[in-house]
Amino acid sequence: MGVKTDSDIIQNSMAEDDPNDNSIQFSDVRERKPRWGPEHAGAKELASKYTKGKRFQETVCVILSLSLLAINLFFLIYYFDYRVWPMILLCALLGIVTADFASGVVHWGADTWGTVEIPIIGSGFIRPFREHHIDPTAITRHDFIETNGDNFAVIIPFMANMAYQFVTGTTEQIAADYNWKMYLFLLAVFVSMTNQCHKWSHTYFGLPWYITMLQDAHIILPRKHHRIHHVSPHETYYCITTGWLNYPLEAIGFWPRCEALITQLTGSKPRSDDMAWASKSH
Repeated sequence: MGVKTDSDIIQNSMAEDDPNDNSIQFSDVRERKPRWGPEHAGAKELASKYTKGKRFQETVCVILSLSLLAINLFFLIYYFDYRVWPMILLCALLGIVTADFASGVVHWGADTWGTVEIPIIGSGFIRPFREHHIDPTAITRHDFIETNGDNFAVIIPFMANMAYQFVTGTTEQIAADYNWKMYLFLLAVFVSMTNQCHKWSHTYFGLPWYITMLQDAHIILPRKHHRIHHVSPHETYYCITTGWLNYPLEAIGFWPRCEALITQLTGSKPRSDDMAWASKSH
């Protein structure tokens, strides 16, 4: 498989601003089925599975995560030493790259394997990924909590442990691992905001000028860049924080190699559940 470029997008894109190309590929047979938008039968069913319980969990996670981030930020500022500025910049860079890779691994895993029917994980975690491929603009209609609740949940144990270390540690202990704490904090910030960057990459109207500027500079995930992932069967360009790692991972065939290994070990076929939802017509 060659590395997808912008020219592939123009020829093959089935992203949210190209709704007329709604074909879907199944093996060697090309079938015409509704592929895009909230009116798709699969999209409607998946959207209906977003429950009040899930909403409550996301709300609690967002509030708790923001509180923990604020507490840790206070301590990082309190113990700040101006002489560590170069290390903070390095921590920021490493945090962005780590978050981008982590977003790719999670995105690839949820896109490629598992089903919505898996208890707890299926309805709470895999469901949004299935819905997103059928209705890419659904994420633009989600509010802050629905968009970011799961990402904020991931950082809670790490930020809680860091806050505990700040409260109980001595000044010497805190100074000894201050750089590590700064890296983890910035990583947590980038992880928590990954799906917001993803949402912005699907928002083609009404974005603040500074967001589009960051997208154009490829500091956060650009819209045109992310469209490559939305070429069916959605098998590449999984990193969605900044997208910096997408091209090198594609160039070395990272995801196909991982899929081939898992298929060889388990017999599972990648994206079979995703295709099943996309093929629903009633």
